[in-house]
Amino acid sequence: MSTPIIDRTAPTEHTVLDVLAGRWSPRAFDADTAIDEAKLSAALEAARWSPSAYNLQPWRFIVARRGTALHAQVVDSLVEFNQLWAPHAAVLIVAVAETEAEDGTAISHAVYDLGQAVAHLSVQAHHDGLLVHQMSGFDPEVVREFADLPPRFAATTVIAIGELGDAAALPEGIQQGETAPRVRRPIDETVILSA
Repeated sequence: MSTPIIDRTAPTEHTVLDVLAGRWSPRAFDADTAIDEAKLSAALEAARWSPSAYNLQPWRFIVARRGTALHAQVVDSLVEFNQLWAPHAAVLIVAVAETEAEDGTAISHAVYDLGQAVAHLSVQAHHDGLLVHQMSGFDPEVVREFADLPPRFAATTVIAIGELGDAAALPEGIQQGETAPRVRRPIDETVILSA
């Protein structure tokens, strides 16, 4: 029997929005519930409206729903550890940065702007009751091949989205992370200069 998650709210030093304090990154996803398409669309819409330098919007998303060949291809790109849990997510999204314009001009802020878009996506998803877990453990070249990405695009992260599952269904070594205390470096160690 799984240990119920009573409260995953972050112990913040200062008051923040509930949606931010409550956001967390589980690995236990419900392997049976399909994605709520309206909630997924809202998350993608939030990403679409995130800010970007010069309004270039240097982000793209590959959206792979569980049970599709595309989802299986994304799973195949994941490192072994992530393959233990991520396939259960209703959707896997590959976040792609447009690192150069069509004319070859470098977009130096592309990864930063993509990060903002993903942040907006994750907060909207959490607000709507979906859970999100971002992963760096994947092979971008595998994604490049199956998605036929031109060189100016870089697969940057994979995002698992879905409903919360049973932590007891995870491999034993992963279960503890679902209920472990949430910790962060203190603000005074994060702000390196302030006047």
